[in-house]
Amino acid sequence: MSHLIAPSVLSADFGNLQRDIELINNSDADWFHIDIMDGCFVPNISFGFPVLKAIQKHAKKPLDVHLMIVDPDRYTQLFKDAGADTLTVHLEACTHLHRSIQNIKNAGMKAGVALNPHTSVMLLEDVIADIDLVCIMSVNPGFGGQKFIENTYAKVTALKKLITEKKSKALIEIDGGVDLLNYKKLVACGADVLVAGNTVFGSANPTQTITQLKQL
Repeated sequence: MSHLIAPSVLSADFGNLQRDIELINNSDADWFHIDIMDGCFVPNISFGFPVLKAIQKHAKKPLDVHLMIVDPDRYTQLFKDAGADTLTVHLEACTHLHRSIQNIKNAGMKAGVALNPHTSVMLLEDVIADIDLVCIMSVNPGFGGQKFIENTYAKVTALKKLITEKKSKALIEIDGGVDLLNYKKLVACGADVLVAGNTVFGSANPTQTITQLKQL
């Protein structure tokens, strides 16, 4: 499988949100990546259900929803109703991670688990076979435009090994600081999905940049 590109809507122009959604629709991008932040789990607030529903109304590609919130289990069904195709929760926010994963799947979505930069991939050993996606944070979550953490490469390699050993079908997603200088190395290490925010929407030609990120 060729790697997937998931532009981060957090970096879009919210004054022209429909325009930027159509841009992604008409590009080589594969998914929409949507960050939901509550100001508690991370020191920032993004947007909630009304904006997600507005995106879903116009989006023609799957919605990859990343919850950076406390107690995400309260909202599983609501995110399904708002159009999420994949719902990713943070390991650090889930007391009963296996239950959270099952709740997401039972609601009819693919289940993702995100790891902060300090969190070991080995903490997923007991649930990796149940996960559809692992989102490795390559920056500290909460804000766009941060510098890529170099240890991410080793982390992707270790996660790929774990997935192979456990015969899991989980995809590896990288979120934070992905650009035209590091994306090829990330794919070589085992990344399947690349989230790109500022690299895409800060570009003079976002559509062309997405196409570049697809090329190896």
